[in-house]
Amino acid sequence: MKIRLGYVAISLTLDITASKTITYTNYHKLNEEIGNIKLDQLITENFKNLKEIFWYNYRNKIHFYRISHNIIPLATHNDVVFDYIEPYKKEWEQLGKLTKLYDLRVDTHPDQFCVLNSNKRDVIKKSIEMLEFHQKMFEAMKIDGKTVLHVGGAFGDKEKAIKKFINTFKKLDKKIQDLIILENDDKIFNIKDVLYICETLNIPMVLDYHHYKCNNEGEDINNYLSRIIKTWEKQKLKPKMHFSSPKNKREFRSHSTYINANDFIDFLEILKKQQHDVDIMLECKAKDEALFRLVRELKYKTNYRFIDDTTIEIK
Repeated sequence: MKIRLGYVAISLTLDITASKTITYTNYHKLNEEIGNIKLDQLITENFKNLKEIFWYNYRNKIHFYRISHNIIPLATHNDVVFDYIEPYKKEWEQLGKLTKLYDLRVDTHPDQFCVLNSNKRDVIKKSIEMLEFHQKMFEAMKIDGKTVLHVGGAFGDKEKAIKKFINTFKKLDKKIQDLIILENDDKIFNIKDVLYICETLNIPMVLDYHHYKCNNEGEDINNYLSRIIKTWEKQKLKPKMHFSSPKNKREFRSHSTYINANDFIDFLEILKKQQHDVDIMLECKAKDEALFRLVRELKYKTNYRFIDDTTIEIK
């Protein structure tokens, strides 16, 4: 079993970001020409920084990375319409080529406003527009990218909300359907709920282990792992999972700055029973620095074999 570790969006070591943006309020204060110049400057800088992050990941043998959804400022704002694909075609294609050259898996995660099971039509419409942006981005990069979603809200009736998600999903364009992978959340939709949806719709499930700890009905994770992994069997990509550590007992749902190595080892020992390759995204405030610290602790505390700086082999 091989485990590859990844991190989210920002490299604290490099101290750069590929998600520089501008608020609509500030954009609106500019005349159209100046506003478009400002957008182009931000987009160009984000592309440049993202390529530098990709190179950094390659040098540090990091094979898994989440691209910020803010790489194109105001891309899905209703009052700002511009072509963010064709004018930057070479940039998108170069990013895609770099992911292949660097053996780097990338994905995205829209913000909390992407809610496919909303009771409001305009929210669903806006959510689909967000997903179309992510789909166009991966298509322009010419790679098989995935976007992680939460189910959404319960709106007073969880069973009805699940049916609403399923019905909305079935109406989506096939390209958007193929984009989505679904994650259990920390308050409403637990692993049973999300696995039911994924098996019904035949889409991959992302196990978030921290969310499972926050939101469960006493389910034994060992009884669900094989089914969760099976949801990926028709995909080219390996199963993806999320891991984070609670900030403290009082703020258990909040992410800690770093990963608790002992808890992570416990999780790997659970996964070991499956003997299936998995890519694990570390969600923590210290980003890549937390990844490196975890690796150092794993090397000290375990006998796991490291294939490279961030890839573990466990037998």
